[in-house]
Amino acid sequence: MAALEPAFAWIEAHPEIRDVIVSGGDPCLMSTERIARLLRRIREIEHIDYVRLATRAPVTLPQRITEELCTAIRESHERTWVMTHFNHPKELTEEAQTACARLADAGLPVMNQTVLLRGVNDETDTLEALFRGLVRSRVRPYYLLQMDPVSGTGHLRTALRRGVELMAALQGRVSGIALPKFIVDTPGGLGKVPIGPNYLVSEKDGVTVLQTFRGELVEYCDPPEN
Repeated sequence: MAALEPAFAWIEAHPEIRDVIVSGGDPCLMSTERIARLLRRIREIEHIDYVRLATRAPVTLPQRITEELCTAIRESHERTWVMTHFNHPKELTEEAQTACARLADAGLPVMNQTVLLRGVNDETDTLEALFRGLVRSRVRPYYLLQMDPVSGTGHLRTALRRGVELMAALQGRVSGIALPKFIVDTPGGLGKVPIGPNYLVSEKDGVTVLQTFRGELVEYCDPPEN
């Protein structure tokens, strides 16, 4: 933990930072005591509102999500959110669902980030099954991430318009709780940008024309100005 003290000191010196992401590697591959020490140290920083613990363990090593681990996470930092990474409905095995249930039963909010992968999950039916399955497992679909333009991975990256098309198709097929944001993590470290279908057709004289997911046009009128 001493090796991380410069990082803790930097966070303490920047009160504008409100949350910390513990990522990696996978933090859940550490010992339970080491995770607990890390979370307790973050809890000492008064201006941190919550922690996001990013892990693939519920997918790749679901037996790691023990009741002991869940209790340790909750007791070490009571405002910890667990961020899972399910990319395909086949990953929602019985063991994975049990792991998610343990996290939820321990009072830990669980959200999921899915990477859009060409030839793997870039079909409406596949994403619908994944997002419905996550909600049944008490995991909130949070982000559908456009894949970063990393060298050597182009065969797995979709065109940006494909993600927009998928979000349009899903809009009328799943409820809001099962519909994530479609996010582009902009190159150069300039931050995440949400994008999606444009349902706003026109605006004029306080009247906005919207298009529903069925293609219907509907007028919304602003209230009169005082």
